[in-house]
Order: sequence, then C-alpha cells, then structure tokens
Amino acid sequence: MTNRDGKKISLGAFLHPSGHHVAAWRHPDAQPDAGVNLANYTRLARLAESASFDLIFFADQAALPSENYDYISRTTRATLLEPLTLLSALAAVTERIGLVATVSTSFNEPYNLARYFASLDHISGGRAGWNLVTSGTRLEGENFSNPPGYSQHDERYARAREYAEVVQKLWDSWEVDAILGDKASGRFVDRSKVHRIDHSGQYYSVDGPLSVARSPQGRPVLIQAGSSASGRELAALTAEAVFTAQRTLAEAQEFYGDVKEKARSYGRDEDDIKILPGIFPVIGRTESEAREKFQVLQDLVHPVVGLNYIQSHLGGIDLSGYPLDGPLPDIAPETEANRSRRVLLLDLARKRNLTIRELYLEIAGARGHWQLVGTPNEIADALESYFHERGADGFNIMPPSPHGLDDFIELVVPELRRRGLFRDAYEGRTLRDHLGLKTPPNRIAAAATAA
Repeated sequence: MTNRDGKKISLGAFLHPSGHHVAAWRHPDAQPDAGVNLANYTRLARLAESASFDLIFFADQAALPSENYDYISRTTRATLLEPLTLLSALAAVTERIGLVATVSTSFNEPYNLARYFASLDHISGGRAGWNLVTSGTRLEGENFSNPPGYSQHDERYARAREYAEVVQKLWDSWEVDAILGDKASGRFVDRSKVHRIDHSGQYYSVDGPLSVARSPQGRPVLIQAGSSASGRELAALTAEAVFTAQRTLAEAQEFYGDVKEKARSYGRDEDDIKILPGIFPVIGRTESEAREKFQVLQDLVHPVVGLNYIQSHLGGIDLSGYPLDGPLPDIAPETEANRSRRVLLLDLARKRNLTIRELYLEIAGARGHWQLVGTPNEIADALESYFHERGADGFNIMPPSPHGLDDFIELVVPELRRRGLFRDAYEGRTLRDHLGLKTPPNRIAAAATAA
C-alpha cells in the first residue's frame, strides 16, 4: 500500500435523523419525531464529538423531494429542520466538532450566505463549513420564482463559480485585527482594515464590506459536493473538501487523482483539498449479524417509496408503467438536475442487469454511495485500502439506522485507532485544525496593501 507519511483519516458524520436508509424511520428503535427533535440531533452530535470526528454534516433541499404525496407520506424526507438554524443550536451544546451545512447557490444571495456562515463561525469558535451545491430541480425552482439559470447545469456551475468568489471576498473584507475596541479614543474599528470588495461580474454586483468581522478560522471551510465535470472543476478551484459518491476503488482513485491534478493546475497544493467519499456501513460483530441488520431495513422498504426514490434520483423519470421485477427501461432522459448521480445509477443498473426493484433496494440505503456490510475488521480493511491507495483522504460516514453511528464508533473507530489511522483525541479547536487545512491568506487585505 502507498505510504501516506503518517497522515490520518478524516471522519465526518453525515447525519439523517433516524439513519440514511430510506426505511430507517420504520426501524423499531426509531423516534417518530426524530427529524424535528433537537434532543435527537444533540445526542448524535455529541456522540460524534466524543469520538473526535472532524465534523457533522447536514444536507438540504429547498423543496419536498416529490409531488407524489403518497410517497411523501411514507417517508421522513418532508420533516427536516433547516440546517443552518439547527447547527446554530448544536454549536451551543458541542465544543470541538466541525459544523457543516449545505446551502445552495441557486436560491441565496452571496452577501446573505457570507453573513450566515461568518456568524456561525463566530458562534461556534471557528467550526463552520459551507457545503456548496447548485440546485436544478423544478420543484425547488418553483419555490423561488424560477431564478435565472437555475435549471441549466453548466449555467448553474458558472454562476456558482462567481458566487464562491464573491463569498470569499466578503469573508476577506475584514482584516483579523480590524477591531480596536479602544474605549479611551472612542475608536472601535480601524477603518483602514475594513475593505469594500467592489465586485462587478457577469452574474453578481456586490460592494461590501461584510457586516460581520473576520471569523475565527479566517474563513469558514468551503466544501463542495458534486462529481460531474463542472462539479470537479468548481471543486478544484474553490473547495477545501469534497463530498463525493464513489462505489469502487478504481472509481475513487480516478476521481481523487483528477480533482487533485485539477487543483494543482490552479496553483493549489493537493493537500489543500480533502476528498471524503460517503460510506454507508452496516456493522455486526459477525458477518451474519451485519447481514441480518441490513435485511431488517431492506424488508421495511415500501414499493411506493422504492419506486419514487429511484425516479427522483434519475431526474424525475416516470417508471410507474413498468413492472417492478422487469429491467430498467432504456428511456432515461438527459436531465439538468443531479447529473452525476443519474449517470451513476444508470451505470449500476446496466452493469449488473438489475430490475427496477433490485435497483431501488440497491440504493435504498446508500443512494449510490459506497455500501459496506460486514464486521469491524472488514470495514476497517476497506477504509484503509481506499486511504492508502489514494482513493480518499477520509470518509463521510452515513449511519444506516438509529444506532448506526453508535455501531461505527463502538466497533470500527477502535480498530482504526489500533492501526494508527485515526486520532485518539482532538489536536486543535477549529474545523481547519481537524482537517489539517491552512488558514487562507486575506487576498483583499493583500491587494489593499499592495495598492
């Protein structure tokens, strides 16, 4: 295996209230109100922090996932808290763990977003991270008066590129020592260290400065999710961590190498960007116990949910007229939404000749991410292989069930530590510290000094 020079695996906890499996809410141990129960989220956040995870992460979608209300009525996907609000509450009950939320560039202004995350970084003492996504679903667009370019894939990413630039400029509009607090002179702020950004671009015109002082990390950590060609370019240019879905080592190595090479082409060091594939681990002390745990969840998938689940991930294709135990029809349309996930699922169905039912059961838990069902040693072996063979810098753990995170921390984390792959305790206080990321230079201040 490749020597990683003493580096350790990064671990994020990608939290869903009862677990990521689409039927997890039906598990006997699941709480009916888990999606809006702050005590439930607090338990999970503190549990991840007790194991010294780098971060917790919440995804988001600004609409119900479907217009099929029979489907919606059989899932918990419609009853989730807004993630930035939730993370502000969790910042008050945790001390060290990173706090990452998804916010879309398609339906939020850069100035507002920069304020939100700078504020969260102050509230948490330097633990905030923004997962940058673009949104192209019709259902989301119709909740926001169909903003320009939201539905066109390449247009969304072009806007997102400039959007990220504006947000970073706003975060840099205050120098670290701009606040004087000089009561004797009556001068609170050093005016020379607060800067307009005067951004005028193709999509955005923003004067600045931000109305929040420079945050404890310098800037919140910028994360990107998306594996399409446009997504890779955006990640290589802007991201400090990438959440991705890679099911095999070969796929993971190709993605890892490509994004790192693109980052180098933009003048970045490859260690300035961390690749964190999602994994869906079902863990048992024996292999048969792991299989039994997984089968309990699979048996709870309702056909209405399974069918609509893959329809939404395939860009809204209607499969209702096809037999569940027949093949996936060769009619999947091009779509501007979730392009990389659609390609992944179609490729999976074709390579393995899966029926519609087999496909929805295949993704009912991991949604196209890497699914592992096995013993602690088997799970640790797989993660170690991806890490040492340059397929990942760490992993975003997707607990499958109400106690899935407990299982991973109790059974897998000690094995990773025994192998020297994961920290025994936090070595810093900020999310940048945990991920081993440098504080980025203040480019606005540097330009002002040069001028």
